[in-house]
Amino acid sequence: MHHLARTPRQIGTLIRRGRKRLELSQRALGEKVGLRQETISLIENGNPATRLDTMLAVLAALDLEFHIASRSRGTNPRDLV
Repeated sequence: MHHLARTPRQIGTLIRRGRKRLELSQRALGEKVGLRQETISLIENGNPATRLDTMLAVLAALDLEFHIASRSRGTNPRDLV
């Protein structure tokens, strides 16, 4: 299943869902990654200052991946004519 996230808050929401899917507490996830529970909370709440290597470690611990794709902009009205 693919989910689109364009903001730190949306990424945090997806991380929270992944953590809950695995039935992990914030503390348990933190221990798995070597972070404090408070750091996991900040990430899940969309802290924009989260380091990329920290985010990637959390995603890996949740068996999630980070993909980069061209941004979809919707349909151009001129294309409908």
